[in-house]
Amino acid sequence: MKDTILTVFLCAFSSVILAQNADSSQYYFKKGLEESGLRHFSLASKNFDKAIQMNSNFTDAYIANGKANLEMSRIYEANQNFAKAYELQPSNNEVIQQLILINFNNHQYQKAIDLVEKCGGCENTDRILGMSYYHLEDYGKAASYLQKAVSKNARDGDVAYTLGRTYLELENEKSAIPQFEKAIELEPARNVWMYELGLIFYNQNNYKNALKYFDMATGAGYNKTNDFYENYGFAQLYSGAIENGIKTLDQVLQRKPNNTELLNNIAYALYTTKRYENALGCYEKLLTINPKDASSLFMAGMTFQNMGQKEKGQKICDKAIEMDPSLAKNRQKKDMPMGM
Repeated sequence: MKDTILTVFLCAFSSVILAQNADSSQYYFKKGLEESGLRHFSLASKNFDKAIQMNSNFTDAYIANGKANLEMSRIYEANQNFAKAYELQPSNNEVIQQLILINFNNHQYQKAIDLVEKCGGCENTDRILGMSYYHLEDYGKAASYLQKAVSKNARDGDVAYTLGRTYLELENEKSAIPQFEKAIELEPARNVWMYELGLIFYNQNNYKNALKYFDMATGAGYNKTNDFYENYGFAQLYSGAIENGIKTLDQVLQRKPNNTELLNNIAYALYTTKRYENALGCYEKLLTINPKDASSLFMAGMTFQNMGQKEKGQKICDKAIEMDPSLAKNRQKKDMPMGM
Protein backbone atom coordinates (compact mmCIF):
# COMPACT_ATOMS: atom_id res chain seq x y z
CA MET A 1 0.00 0.00 0.00
CA LYS A 2 2.83 2.37 0.90
CA ASP A 3 4.53 1.59 -2.43
CA THR A 4 1.37 2.40 -4.33
CA ILE A 5 0.98 5.71 -2.54
CA LEU A 6 4.66 6.56 -3.23
CA THR A 7 4.27 5.76 -6.91
CA VAL A 8 1.20 7.92 -7.24
CA PHE A 9 3.01 10.74 -5.45
CA LEU A 10 6.05 10.51 -7.72
CA CYS A 11 3.90 10.47 -10.85
CA ALA A 12 2.00 13.50 -9.67
CA PHE A 13 5.24 15.28 -8.78
CA SER A 14 6.74 14.46 -12.20
CA SER A 15 3.64 15.81 -13.93
CA VAL A 16 3.95 19.04 -12.00
CA ILE A 17 7.66 19.35 -12.94
CA LEU A 18 6.94 18.64 -16.61
CA ALA A 19 4.16 21.19 -16.64
CA GLN A 20 6.42 23.76 -15.02
CA ASN A 21 9.21 22.99 -17.54
CA ALA A 22 6.76 23.30 -20.43
CA ASP A 23 5.60 26.68 -19.15
CA SER A 24 9.18 27.84 -18.65
CA SER A 25 10.17 26.55 -22.09
CA GLN A 26 7.36 28.51 -23.73
CA TYR A 27 8.30 31.59 -21.72
CA TYR A 28 11.92 31.56 -22.89
CA PHE A 29 10.85 30.74 -26.44
CA LYS A 30 8.58 33.80 -26.54
CA LYS A 31 11.35 35.94 -25.04
CA GLY A 32 13.67 34.69 -27.75
CA LEU A 33 11.19 35.61 -30.46
CA GLU A 34 10.84 39.10 -28.98
CA GLU A 35 14.62 39.61 -28.96
CA SER A 36 14.85 38.31 -32.53
CA GLY A 37 12.23 40.83 -33.58
CA LEU A 38 14.45 43.54 -32.10
CA ARG A 39 17.46 41.99 -33.90
CA HIS A 40 19.11 41.19 -30.56
CA PHE A 41 20.18 37.80 -31.88
CA SER A 42 22.69 36.97 -29.18
CA LEU A 43 20.09 37.46 -26.44
CA ALA A 44 17.52 35.63 -28.55
CA SER A 45 19.80 32.61 -28.91
CA LYS A 46 20.40 32.46 -25.16
CA ASN A 47 16.66 32.39 -24.56
CA PHE A 48 16.16 29.69 -27.18
CA ASP A 49 18.93 27.66 -25.52
CA LYS A 50 17.06 27.90 -22.21
CA ALA A 51 13.82 26.87 -23.89
CA ILE A 52 15.56 23.80 -25.33
CA GLN A 53 17.07 22.95 -21.92
CA MET A 54 13.54 22.88 -20.52
CA ASN A 55 12.19 20.86 -23.46
CA SER A 56 14.68 18.90 -25.55
CA ASN A 57 12.00 18.08 -28.14
CA PHE A 58 11.01 21.70 -28.82
CA THR A 59 11.37 21.73 -32.61
CA ASP A 60 10.30 25.35 -33.09
CA ALA A 61 12.94 26.47 -30.60
CA TYR A 62 15.66 24.63 -32.53
CA ILE A 63 14.49 26.26 -35.77
CA ALA A 64 14.33 29.74 -34.25
CA ASN A 65 17.74 29.25 -32.66
CA GLY A 66 19.17 28.12 -35.99
CA LYS A 67 17.89 31.26 -37.69
CA ALA A 68 19.31 33.49 -34.95
CA ASN A 69 22.69 31.80 -35.30
CA LEU A 70 22.63 32.34 -39.06
CA GLU A 71 22.06 36.05 -38.47
CA MET A 72 25.24 36.05 -36.37
CA SER A 73 27.13 33.96 -38.97
CA ARG A 74 27.50 31.17 -36.43
CA ILE A 75 27.15 28.50 -39.10
CA TYR A 76 28.23 25.51 -37.02
CA GLU A 77 25.72 26.28 -34.27
CA ALA A 78 22.98 26.94 -36.82
CA ASN A 79 23.66 23.61 -38.51
CA GLN A 80 23.52 21.81 -35.15
CA ASN A 81 20.13 23.32 -34.35
CA PHE A 82 18.62 22.57 -37.76
CA ALA A 83 20.05 19.04 -37.68
CA LYS A 84 18.32 18.42 -34.35
CA ALA A 85 15.07 19.84 -35.72
CA TYR A 86 15.45 17.50 -38.71
CA GLU A 87 15.80 14.53 -36.37
CA LEU A 88 12.55 15.53 -34.67
CA GLN A 89 10.66 16.41 -37.87
CA PRO A 90 12.34 14.77 -40.90
CA SER A 91 9.55 15.90 -43.24
CA ASN A 92 9.71 19.58 -42.24
CA ASN A 93 10.51 21.37 -45.51
CA GLU A 94 11.56 24.58 -43.77
CA VAL A 95 14.23 22.69 -41.87
CA ILE A 96 15.39 20.78 -44.93
CA GLN A 97 15.60 24.01 -46.93
CA GLN A 98 17.85 25.56 -44.29
CA LEU A 99 20.09 22.50 -44.21
CA ILE A 100 20.30 22.50 -48.01
CA LEU A 101 21.52 26.09 -48.04
CA ILE A 102 24.01 25.55 -45.21
CA ASN A 103 25.53 22.51 -46.91
CA PHE A 104 25.58 24.18 -50.33
CA ASN A 105 27.23 27.35 -49.02
CA ASN A 106 29.82 25.24 -47.21
CA HIS A 107 30.64 23.29 -50.40
CA GLN A 108 29.04 20.10 -49.14
CA TYR A 109 27.46 19.58 -52.52
CA GLN A 110 26.56 15.90 -52.32
CA LYS A 111 24.83 16.47 -48.97
CA ALA A 112 22.90 19.36 -50.52
CA ILE A 113 21.82 17.12 -53.40
CA ASP A 114 20.72 14.35 -51.03
CA LEU A 115 18.64 16.79 -49.01
CA VAL A 116 16.99 18.28 -52.12
CA GLU A 117 15.77 14.81 -53.01
CA LYS A 118 14.01 14.62 -49.63
CA CYS A 119 12.33 18.00 -49.94
CA GLY A 120 9.02 18.27 -51.71
CA GLY A 121 8.27 21.83 -52.74
CA CYS A 122 11.57 23.41 -51.68
CA GLU A 123 12.55 26.58 -53.57
CA ASN A 124 15.38 26.93 -56.09
CA THR A 125 16.04 23.20 -56.28
CA ASP A 126 17.10 23.35 -59.94
CA ARG A 127 19.62 26.05 -59.07
CA ILE A 128 21.03 24.09 -56.13
CA LEU A 129 21.19 20.82 -58.08
CA GLY A 130 22.71 22.41 -61.18
CA MET A 131 25.43 24.29 -59.35
CA SER A 132 26.16 21.35 -57.05
CA TYR A 133 26.55 18.95 -59.96
CA TYR A 134 28.81 21.50 -61.67
CA HIS A 135 31.13 21.61 -58.66
CA LEU A 136 31.06 17.80 -58.52
CA GLU A 137 32.10 17.84 -62.21
CA ASP A 138 29.00 15.98 -63.40
CA TYR A 139 28.50 18.40 -66.27
CA GLY A 140 25.71 16.53 -68.06
CA LYS A 141 23.41 16.72 -65.04
CA ALA A 142 24.60 20.24 -64.26
CA ALA A 143 23.59 21.48 -67.72
CA SER A 144 20.13 19.92 -67.45
CA TYR A 145 19.29 21.54 -64.10
CA LEU A 146 20.97 24.88 -64.87
CA GLN A 147 18.97 25.21 -68.10
CA LYS A 148 15.80 24.80 -66.04
CA ALA A 149 17.04 27.31 -63.47
CA VAL A 150 17.80 29.90 -66.16
CA SER A 151 14.36 29.47 -67.69
CA LYS A 152 12.75 30.06 -64.29
CA ASN A 153 14.88 33.05 -63.35
CA ALA A 154 16.57 34.92 -66.18
CA ARG A 155 18.00 37.49 -63.73
CA ASP A 156 20.36 35.13 -61.88
CA GLY A 157 23.87 36.03 -63.03
CA ASP A 158 25.58 33.24 -61.08
CA VAL A 159 23.43 30.59 -62.73
CA ALA A 160 24.03 32.03 -66.21
CA TYR A 161 27.79 32.11 -65.57
CA THR A 162 27.84 28.56 -64.19
CA LEU A 163 25.84 27.33 -67.19
CA GLY A 164 28.40 29.04 -69.43
CA ARG A 165 31.24 27.31 -67.59
CA THR A 166 29.37 24.02 -67.90
CA TYR A 167 29.08 24.44 -71.67
CA LEU A 168 32.83 25.06 -71.81
CA GLU A 169 33.45 21.79 -69.99
CA LEU A 170 31.15 20.11 -72.52
CA GLU A 171 33.26 21.71 -75.30
CA ASN A 172 30.36 23.81 -76.53
CA GLU A 173 31.84 27.30 -76.74
CA LYS A 174 29.08 28.47 -79.07
CA SER A 175 26.47 27.98 -76.34
CA ALA A 176 28.81 29.21 -73.58
CA ILE A 177 29.32 32.70 -75.02
CA PRO A 178 25.67 33.92 -74.74
CA GLN A 179 25.55 32.74 -71.11
CA PHE A 180 28.74 34.63 -70.26
CA GLU A 181 27.37 37.73 -72.00
CA LYS A 182 24.11 37.47 -70.07
CA ALA A 183 25.93 36.96 -66.76
CA ILE A 184 28.13 40.02 -67.36
CA GLU A 185 25.10 42.12 -68.30
CA LEU A 186 23.39 41.11 -65.06
CA GLU A 187 26.47 41.61 -62.86
CA PRO A 188 28.72 44.23 -64.49
CA ALA A 189 31.17 44.28 -61.59
CA ARG A 190 32.34 40.67 -62.10
CA ASN A 191 35.61 41.43 -63.87
CA VAL A 192 36.85 37.82 -63.74
CA TRP A 193 33.88 36.76 -65.87
CA MET A 194 34.79 39.43 -68.42
CA TYR A 195 38.37 38.24 -68.59
CA GLU A 196 37.27 34.63 -69.00
CA LEU A 197 34.98 35.61 -71.87
CA GLY A 198 37.91 37.46 -73.43
CA LEU A 199 39.94 34.24 -73.24
CA ILE A 200 37.13 32.30 -74.94
CA PHE A 201 37.15 34.74 -77.85
CA TYR A 202 40.97 34.63 -77.89
CA ASN A 203 40.91 30.84 -78.24
CA GLN A 204 38.51 31.24 -81.14
CA ASN A 205 40.97 33.64 -82.83
CA ASN A 206 38.38 36.41 -82.43
CA TYR A 207 40.97 38.87 -81.19
CA LYS A 208 38.91 42.05 -81.47
CA ASN A 209 36.23 40.69 -79.15
CA ALA A 210 38.95 39.31 -76.90
CA LEU A 211 40.39 42.81 -76.56
CA LYS A 212 36.90 44.21 -75.94
CA TYR A 213 36.37 42.00 -72.90
CA PHE A 214 39.96 42.31 -71.69
CA ASP A 215 39.46 46.10 -71.67
CA MET A 216 36.09 45.71 -69.98
CA ALA A 217 37.68 43.54 -67.28
CA THR A 218 40.43 46.06 -66.49
CA GLY A 219 37.86 48.86 -66.51
CA ALA A 220 36.02 46.92 -63.81
CA GLY A 221 39.19 46.52 -61.74
CA TYR A 222 40.75 43.29 -62.99
CA ASN A 223 44.37 42.94 -61.86
CA LYS A 224 46.83 43.18 -64.75
CA THR A 225 49.05 40.17 -64.15
CA ASN A 226 51.83 38.96 -66.43
CA ASP A 227 49.42 36.44 -67.95
CA PHE A 228 46.97 39.25 -68.66
CA TYR A 229 49.58 41.38 -70.42
CA GLU A 230 50.77 38.37 -72.41
CA ASN A 231 47.26 37.49 -73.66
CA TYR A 232 46.48 41.15 -74.27
CA GLY A 233 49.69 41.70 -76.22
CA PHE A 234 49.15 38.68 -78.49
CA ALA A 235 45.53 39.73 -79.07
CA GLN A 236 46.78 43.17 -80.12
CA LEU A 237 49.32 41.66 -82.49
CA TYR A 238 46.89 39.27 -84.15
CA SER A 239 44.12 41.87 -84.40
CA GLY A 240 46.41 44.21 -86.35
CA ALA A 241 47.48 46.59 -83.58
CA ILE A 242 51.03 45.39 -84.04
CA GLU A 243 52.95 48.34 -82.59
CA ASN A 244 50.82 48.33 -79.45
CA GLY A 245 51.18 44.57 -79.21
CA ILE A 246 54.94 44.81 -79.36
CA LYS A 247 54.95 47.44 -76.59
CA THR A 248 52.69 45.31 -74.41
CA LEU A 249 54.76 42.18 -74.88
CA ASP A 250 57.94 44.13 -74.19
CA GLN A 251 56.49 44.93 -70.78
CA VAL A 252 56.09 41.20 -70.14
CA LEU A 253 59.65 40.50 -71.27
CA GLN A 254 60.93 43.15 -68.86
CA ARG A 255 59.10 41.33 -66.07
CA LYS A 256 60.13 37.85 -67.26
CA PRO A 257 63.55 38.30 -68.91
CA ASN A 258 65.04 35.28 -70.68
CA ASN A 259 61.79 33.32 -70.50
CA THR A 260 62.34 31.11 -73.54
CA GLU A 261 58.73 29.97 -73.92
CA LEU A 262 57.51 33.55 -73.96
CA LEU A 263 60.29 34.66 -76.31
CA ASN A 264 59.50 31.82 -78.69
CA ASN A 265 55.79 32.65 -78.74
CA ILE A 266 56.48 36.34 -79.30
CA ALA A 267 58.97 35.56 -82.06
CA TYR A 268 56.47 33.34 -83.84
CA ALA A 269 53.68 35.92 -83.49
CA LEU A 270 55.96 38.59 -84.99
CA TYR A 271 56.97 36.20 -87.76
CA THR A 272 53.37 35.39 -88.72
CA THR A 273 52.45 39.09 -88.70
CA LYS A 274 55.43 39.77 -91.00
CA ARG A 275 57.38 41.83 -88.48
CA TYR A 276 60.51 40.00 -89.52
CA GLU A 277 63.13 42.31 -88.01
CA ASN A 278 61.42 42.16 -84.62
CA ALA A 279 61.04 38.40 -84.93
CA LEU A 280 64.71 38.02 -85.81
CA GLY A 281 65.69 39.95 -82.68
CA CYS A 282 63.75 37.46 -80.55
CA TYR A 283 65.27 34.43 -82.30
CA GLU A 284 68.76 35.89 -81.88
CA LYS A 285 68.07 36.36 -78.16
CA LEU A 286 66.86 32.74 -77.92
CA LEU A 287 70.09 31.59 -79.56
CA THR A 288 72.12 33.71 -77.14
CA ILE A 289 70.39 31.91 -74.27
CA ASN A 290 70.82 28.48 -75.93
CA PRO A 291 73.18 28.29 -78.96
CA LYS A 292 72.08 24.67 -79.53
CA ASP A 293 68.45 25.64 -80.07
CA ALA A 294 68.03 24.20 -83.58
CA SER A 295 64.38 25.23 -83.89
CA SER A 296 65.15 28.91 -83.21
CA LEU A 297 68.09 28.74 -85.60
CA PHE A 298 65.86 27.29 -88.32
CA MET A 299 63.24 30.00 -87.77
CA ALA A 300 65.96 32.66 -87.90
CA GLY A 301 66.93 31.26 -91.30
CA MET A 302 63.29 31.34 -92.46
CA THR A 303 63.06 34.92 -91.24
CA PHE A 304 66.12 35.96 -93.25
CA GLN A 305 64.60 34.37 -96.35
CA ASN A 306 61.36 36.31 -95.87
CA MET A 307 63.44 39.48 -95.49
CA GLY A 308 64.87 38.86 -98.97
CA GLN A 309 68.21 37.36 -97.86
CA LYS A 310 67.52 33.97 -99.45
CA GLU A 311 71.03 32.55 -99.59
CA LYS A 312 71.95 33.54 -96.04
CA GLY A 313 68.66 32.22 -94.72
CA GLN A 314 69.03 28.91 -96.58
CA LYS A 315 72.49 28.33 -95.15
CA ILE A 316 71.20 28.96 -91.63
CA CYS A 317 68.30 26.55 -92.20
CA ASP A 318 70.73 23.90 -93.52
CA LYS A 319 72.87 24.29 -90.40
CA ALA A 320 69.79 23.90 -88.19
CA ILE A 321 68.81 20.72 -90.07
CA GLU A 322 72.30 19.32 -89.47
CA MET A 323 71.71 19.88 -85.76
CA ASP A 324 68.18 18.41 -85.88
CA PRO A 325 67.36 16.41 -89.05
CA SER A 326 63.64 16.34 -88.14
CA LEU A 327 63.47 20.00 -89.18
CA ALA A 328 63.98 19.01 -92.83
CA LYS A 329 60.25 18.35 -93.21
CA ASN A 330 59.62 22.07 -92.63
CA ARG A 331 62.06 23.27 -95.28
CA GLN A 332 59.37 24.04 -97.82
CA LYS A 333 56.81 25.39 -95.36
CA LYS A 334 56.06 29.07 -95.32
CA ASP A 335 54.89 29.10 -91.71
CA MET A 336 56.21 27.03 -88.86
CA PRO A 337 53.95 25.67 -86.11
CA MET A 338 53.75 27.63 -82.86
CA GLY A 339 56.28 26.51 -80.27
CA MET A 340 58.49 24.80 -82.85
